[in-house]
Amino acid sequence: MKQPLKLAVLILSIAYPFLVYWGLQHYPAGKLLPLLFLLLGLRWVVGGQSFERSIVIAIIGALIVIVLVWGQQLGLKFYPVMVNLGFLGLFAGSLIYPPPIVERMARIREPDLSPRGVAYTYKVTWVWIIFFIVNGGIASLTAIWGSDEIWVLYNGFIAYLLIGILAGSEWLLRRRFINH
Repeated sequence: MKQPLKLAVLILSIAYPFLVYWGLQHYPAGKLLPLLFLLLGLRWVVGGQSFERSIVIAIIGALIVIVLVWGQQLGLKFYPVMVNLGFLGLFAGSLIYPPPIVERMARIREPDLSPRGVAYTYKVTWVWIIFFIVNGGIASLTAIWGSDEIWVLYNGFIAYLLIGILAGSEWLLRRRFINH
């Protein structure tokens, strides 16, 4: 039951900027807020660990404050910012409570990771932390000052492209680094 739900959350998360962009062209922002809270509720349900669920609760709280203080449309557009903050918390938390996320991912394919490999994954975890800070910052700028078109272009395409480039590059470098 959880796997189809996780897939639905992934698809809804990826499609979110496009759904919001389309929705804002046809409906007032308040009519779209249930989509946001449905997505967050589903994220909470599929969240495996209490730390993940705590991040979702924090995001829900922050988005409620944003909606109440700055309006419904900004609340809708701030979801990608909150996701970046959530991942920032997850990756930074993994440095406080090791092993780091990147090491966990590397050990799936390389269970006997060398000390050099472990050091490498620690550094890459920091790269991801910096990425989430920068990406979240840009996402917030597009939400606050960008047009709807700029917002959807960055958060629905460019950010995903950058994530793919970073993840793919890191994977290729890790393969090369670990093999040498």
